[in-house]
Amino acid sequence: MKNLLDLSPMKIILFGYCFIILLGTLLLLLPYASEEGQVTDFLTAFFTATSATCVTGLVVVNTYTHWSFAGQIIILCLIQIGGIGFMTFCIAAISLTKKKIGYISRSLMQNSISAPQLGGIVRMTKFVLWGTLLVEGIGAFLLSFFYVPLYGMGKGLWYSIFHSISAFCNAGFDLMGEQIEFISYTAQVGNVYVNLVIMLLIIIGGLGFFVWQNLLETKFRFSRMHLHTKLVVFLSGILIIGGALVLFISERGGAEFQKLTLTEQLTASIFQSVSARTAGFNTVDIGSLTQTSQFLIICLMMIGGSPGSTAGGIKTTTFAVLALSVLMTFWHRKSIEVFGRRMEEGITRLASCVFMIYLFWVCFAAMVISRIEGLPLLATLFESVSAIATVGLSTGITTSLGSVSLVILTILMIIGRAGSLTMLLAFSSRKNPVVSTLPLEKIQIG
Repeated sequence: MKNLLDLSPMKIILFGYCFIILLGTLLLLLPYASEEGQVTDFLTAFFTATSATCVTGLVVVNTYTHWSFAGQIIILCLIQIGGIGFMTFCIAAISLTKKKIGYISRSLMQNSISAPQLGGIVRMTKFVLWGTLLVEGIGAFLLSFFYVPLYGMGKGLWYSIFHSISAFCNAGFDLMGEQIEFISYTAQVGNVYVNLVIMLLIIIGGLGFFVWQNLLETKFRFSRMHLHTKLVVFLSGILIIGGALVLFISERGGAEFQKLTLTEQLTASIFQSVSARTAGFNTVDIGSLTQTSQFLIICLMMIGGSPGSTAGGIKTTTFAVLALSVLMTFWHRKSIEVFGRRMEEGITRLASCVFMIYLFWVCFAAMVISRIEGLPLLATLFESVSAIATVGLSTGITTSLGSVSLVILTILMIIGRAGSLTMLLAFSSRKNPVVSTLPLEKIQIG
């Protein structure tokens, strides 16, 4: 049998996520994990474990009514492990034993959280772990001012902890379906305080661990930030503001916004713009939005968060490279230049590869599910993008999907969480690029 250490870091990361999902599935299959004390069917447990580990948020059963307190704890643990990466926990555990962390473990950690370099990876791991606990703790504390008066001390604190971790990890799981199933935060559309806390947790989790570190090192001075941080911060701001503006305009005459006040419309637009890029919470009924808004949310979900974060999608930097490459072509520049810096050669090809892999899987899955279920293509496209971008938003069709469609969505979630390049490189037989010696011949483009 092939030794585990002989496997590539990409394969170990992929197999690691699959192992966590399998373990979570087995735990959720146990009778004590369900509210009724009965064994949950395998597909439901598997889909839920995958959604939690891949921090997606798509569900086929109501999290509050179906799962017991023990089941909810299992789901929360899967969210936490999936959110910051299982290798983070492994490195942290090794650090506590005072054992020396070898090259292989450091390399795995570097690939797991998309670290730019191998040096300082253990220190970075501690920063990620303690930073996560600190932000989630503050988030739970702030949310307790809403949940404790509403549900009492015990239940209120549990709700605060659960939703703080779920929001920071961009998971989208919630316990708000006590009275109305799959309601998410629609009842709090006018609660500015709750909306603000949840949005801040989502944004912080979606920026990326290295962006946090760089922001603290530069004391939030934009001119001193790394190019990666500048792109992430600038583009995140543009996407949030632009997304909220388009949502507000496209829904002004829509049925969903007509029952809301102006303040609620503005809050809902901003919240959904933030949440659409991988968080999965919603304060309005997604299925009732106009097709324009639904397509916009599909675009935001596809872009997602930033590298090395708890978010999914093709990532903001990938989108930035693709957009900048278009601008550079118009300006007749050979290299991509932005903020007084030039990007490395070949970055456009890498970004194009990521985008095309996501696009292929999304289109293939959407068409297959649409044909199998007899649903509109826009609805299945929305669901497919939500799965592969690990968002969790849904137009309401998830619970009605058949077994084959659910399996397709689970595969998309695993691809989205592990990363398209990780999946590609995990099964690639070549380790080094091959230089072509074939004759050069030009073709026409456009």
